[in-house]
Amino acid sequence: MQALLDNIRIVLVHTTHPGNIGAVARAMKNMGLSDLYLVSPKEYPSERAEWRAANAADTLAAAKVVDSLDEALQGCGLVVGTSARERRIPWPLFNPRECGERAVAEAVSHPVALIFGREDRGLTNEELHKCHYHVHIPSNPGYSSLNLAAAVQVLTYEVRMAALLVSDEMPGEMEWDIERSTADEVEHFFGHLEQVMVDIGFHDPDNPRQTMTRLRRLFNRARMDQMETGILRGVLTGIQHKLRKSDKDNKI
Repeated sequence: MQALLDNIRIVLVHTTHPGNIGAVARAMKNMGLSDLYLVSPKEYPSERAEWRAANAADTLAAAKVVDSLDEALQGCGLVVGTSARERRIPWPLFNPRECGERAVAEAVSHPVALIFGREDRGLTNEELHKCHYHVHIPSNPGYSSLNLAAAVQVLTYEVRMAALLVSDEMPGEMEWDIERSTADEVEHFFGHLEQVMVDIGFHDPDNPRQTMTRLRRLFNRARMDQMETGILRGVLTGIQHKLRKSDKDNKI
């Protein structure tokens, strides 16, 4: 069980109040999680974070501070972002229980990231577009605002409950012949795809509309494995070679 929990990381993006970081570390330790990533926190290290962490000082001390969300997601095969509201373009959505069950099932084979945004406005659309799924905590509509540590506590509780139901004999995620593409591999693919669409005149970066957002949703929903990502990038590279050859021939 502990190996599963160790493969699930909590990612906090641009946290403003250091006390919240300490409280998150405490919530994580309560549920047996220890892998904490901090993306450009406003104030850290901090005595206030240490004070709020209480007996979870070891979890706090082991936190990894990175400059970007992409760094925090490197190597992850499943990425779930917390979202407090409906989006213009709907995304595959978990409730907390489903989130815990899927996180534990996939932690058998690769790292899983659960992302939490800023205290005042959560995650940006761009950050949420990096996720395979979103998760919404169905709190009281009359007072739906959750403290950051409380939100982490809800999801890590569901992770622990799911992990308690898993034994060594129980299968996890369906066996696959190739490992899932990691978050960084998928990001490289999206960058490659967008560049090719610009090259062929299909996509205008100055008037992007919702093209890349919808393509991100499509490919994230497909959960590509590493061979599939490699094949698609090979196709994109082939298109680029054809374009360069055509340009060269036209100049002769």
